[in-house]
Amino acid sequence: MRRAGTGTGGAAVVVAVAVPLLLLLLLARSPPAAAGDGKKSDARLVSEQFLQAPQKLAFYSWYGSARLFHFRVPPDTVLLRWLLQVSRGSGPTCTNMEITVYFRYGAPPVINPLGTSFPDNTSVQPSFLLKMLHSNASVNISHPAPGDWFVAAHLPPSSHKIEVKGFVPTCAYIFQPDMLVVRVVEVSILEPDVPFPQTLLSHPSYLKVFIPEYTQELRLELQGCASNGSLGCPVRLTVGSATLPGNFQKVLTCSGPTQACRLLLPSPPWDRWLQVTAKSLAGPRVSVAFSAVAALTACRPWSVNFQHLLQSSPNQSSNASTGLLPPTPSYQDLDRRGRVGGGPFCLRSFPVLREDVDVVSVRFQPLDRVSVLVQSDMPSVMRLNLNTGMDSGGSLTISMRVNKTAIANTSVVACVTAASPLLSFNASLSCTTAFFQGHPLSLSASSPTANLIIPYPETDNWYLSLQLMCPERPEECEQASVLVETTLYLVPCLNDCGPYGQCLLLRRHGYLYAGCSCKAGWRGWSCTDNSTAQTAAQQKAAALLLTLSNLVFLAPIAISVHRSLLVEASVYAYTMFFSTPGEAVLCILNYDTLQYCDFLGSGVSIWVTILCMARLKAALKYVLFLLGALVFAMSLQLDRRAAWNTMGPCLFAIVVMVTMWVYRCGRRRHCYPPSWQRWVFYLLPGISMAAVAITIYTSMMTSDNYYYTHSIWHMLLAGSAAFLLPPREQHTKPWACSQKLTCHYEICKNHRDELYTVT
Repeated sequence: MRRAGTGTGGAAVVVAVAVPLLLLLLLARSPPAAAGDGKKSDARLVSEQFLQAPQKLAFYSWYGSARLFHFRVPPDTVLLRWLLQVSRGSGPTCTNMEITVYFRYGAPPVINPLGTSFPDNTSVQPSFLLKMLHSNASVNISHPAPGDWFVAAHLPPSSHKIEVKGFVPTCAYIFQPDMLVVRVVEVSILEPDVPFPQTLLSHPSYLKVFIPEYTQELRLELQGCASNGSLGCPVRLTVGSATLPGNFQKVLTCSGPTQACRLLLPSPPWDRWLQVTAKSLAGPRVSVAFSAVAALTACRPWSVNFQHLLQSSPNQSSNASTGLLPPTPSYQDLDRRGRVGGGPFCLRSFPVLREDVDVVSVRFQPLDRVSVLVQSDMPSVMRLNLNTGMDSGGSLTISMRVNKTAIANTSVVACVTAASPLLSFNASLSCTTAFFQGHPLSLSASSPTANLIIPYPETDNWYLSLQLMCPERPEECEQASVLVETTLYLVPCLNDCGPYGQCLLLRRHGYLYAGCSCKAGWRGWSCTDNSTAQTAAQQKAAALLLTLSNLVFLAPIAISVHRSLLVEASVYAYTMFFSTPGEAVLCILNYDTLQYCDFLGSGVSIWVTILCMARLKAALKYVLFLLGALVFAMSLQLDRRAAWNTMGPCLFAIVVMVTMWVYRCGRRRHCYPPSWQRWVFYLLPGISMAAVAITIYTSMMTSDNYYYTHSIWHMLLAGSAAFLLPPREQHTKPWACSQKLTCHYEICKNHRDELYTVT
């Protein structure tokens, strides 16, 4: 057993390799009592199991390569266990493969297996991960936070080799995480300012207290603590729930001789239950008695609401649109000490309008103005509602701007937090609430703009707190106020992944999240890492190479027309057109359709070339041409990257060609084709070029050399068709007109195929 991860507080995150049946038996065993007699099991603890369908793992190349699992942990859970099961195939290529598994609370994990760079101003926490080398493992988390939990898994980074499906044997690795929880059915509730007596033996006691909105501080205190009648308080108090990757549980150890022990929590999470676990540190059969008291300090908000909007005149609304503060009665009543009618305020709340633009796309803006008033007496707070359960799959972007002249000798500090806002700014600017490490920002005359990007924000209410500070002359801030312009929005991908990426919407059951698929060697979360990017010259050379290499098809087209093989010439022209990645073609068709036509044209070109070499009767040849094209269209629609969808019909065509050649050899009593020049100067070079093309296509293509190898594939395919096309029969004109009609039409006869046509 080894510990895989660190965290503050009393959360235990343990990773162990175990047998699934043993884990099920351990979880099914009755948990110990919460309080009281340790010899009796506690009927209030129940266990539940949640399963999800397994998924096939893939080698990592971008975020879509990772397989995502979404779980919901029920409230009052005291133990969470993930049973990680991996199964693999039994083929010779199946070996022990390292599997990386990530865990995160509230949103999909932000991972970076390739070590690429993130965009500027992006805040990323280190991921909690587990590398598995065995078939099964388990992860235990004590007192997990209720709500959404995500598990992501992938194989090592891919080798970027383009493998033809079905041609090379592969190994399938199947991953399935099962979630097992132990939760408390009945939990003791701590009421504010009401002592709650408790007696502990050897097992913990589970409590919870509700934190209403606008709570400024929570104080937990153990009073009258005694152990076996003597003074002393050997109790460990764990407050809060465990989250990953960061865990900010608070632990209070009371081991001194005093009877009172307290814990102060500034800015606790609002509008939710807070778990409290009390565990005795005394020896077995030693009782510890105490009274738990929870005291809440309320925070009185001053908010700009709809009533203020109704009180404003049209002229005042016009001033608000330009960023000027309208002189509403509420602002006039607010003095510099933060009091209205003698009541103290601790924050200035600005209501925010949430506008759903699209899937994982939200815009936030203040109700009555573009700018937010910031002063030094109390923080200005804006709440961003991201708790719908469908907002954690994008990127939260926050931009702030202030006029340089308005902030000459002052500065604006800001903090972005989840669950509760930061209400007390200090000189250290720690930007930390009771259970969350926030994201600090600052504005000054030297840097009047600030930006913050949070990929995959946790599902919760997020808060932007701003306050004016004067580090050198605090007296200047007493009468100062600054208007800060804010731009707040949630987008699927930052800048739509830029010019070298594509923003793709991914889905796991009903949950949607977005990721960037990069191209041209660009990498990173938003395709901004150019460490392996192609230069503009390399991109132009690659585009020209892919385009000009298709001009080699002009050779088989010209030969086909010269030898009256018009159907074959049409197929080659079709392949040349749809294999050209030019701007004109891309404007006509989308990339998926263009790729399908490219694959279809290449397969049918090989098909008609081989059947043309067989020299079948014209009627039979054209019937096989049509049937082959239909078979190719069907098979490529099923799976265009499967090897046998193309090789199967081509092998059938080769069998037909060999059969006809053997038949002619037996009938003529000599080898067919009879000329050695035909073998040496046409067939052998054509077959060699085709063999090299197949070798490159199946085993040498990678994402790095694709432009070169695919261009060579185009040239070899067209060159082999030009060499392998059969010659026109000697002493026979392709078309001869045998009779002229009085109506100016001609009856033309093809002496080889005995076909007649009117021209």
